[in-house]
Amino acid sequence: MNDTTELYSTPEAKALREQARRNRKRKGLVIVNTGDGKGKTTAALGILLRAWGRGMRVGGIQFFKHETAKFGELRALEKMGISLRPMGDGFTWTSKDLDETKAKALAGWEEGKRMITSGEYDIVLLDEFTYVMHFGWLDPNEVVAWLRDNKPEMLHVIITGRHAPQALIDFADLVTEMKLIKHPLRDQGILAQPGIEF
Repeated sequence: MNDTTELYSTPEAKALREQARRNRKRKGLVIVNTGDGKGKTTAALGILLRAWGRGMRVGGIQFFKHETAKFGELRALEKMGISLRPMGDGFTWTSKDLDETKAKALAGWEEGKRMITSGEYDIVLLDEFTYVMHFGWLDPNEVVAWLRDNKPEMLHVIITGRHAPQALIDFADLVTEMKLIKHPLRDQGILAQPGIEF
């Protein structure tokens, strides 16, 4: 057997699983998908799909995608009866008015807070939300304090985007960093393609 590949469970991992089964502890998780690699939103959508299949109530906000966007994931979710609401005016590098972009992002946070406290959802996705903090439009410590004080105990919140602030990483229950190794645009000049990027 290759020493670098463990196809079996370690005694420590087994003991941890057994202890978790005995404790039967459950809580609504704060999940952060960050990093420079592709797949942050895609992974979050996978959780929404899995949860929807379990009969859970899911929805969310996209902070920068244009409010009239009709990307593939939005079309699919609409057919499933899931609301993922784009509230932006495109991304910052395409913005004609950064004050308007900021205002839309802050309005998205207000809508996200409403969704989180509404009792209408089991999972809320805040897609591209890390940028709102990274750009200094919201203080990460205030966001974390609000989540700590207001997120219902069993509600899961998923936050995506590059540059997740340390305060959010420290607060979250699950953090995954997507690492860019190779990209078709950067490495081969291949444009974004339907079904892959949008």
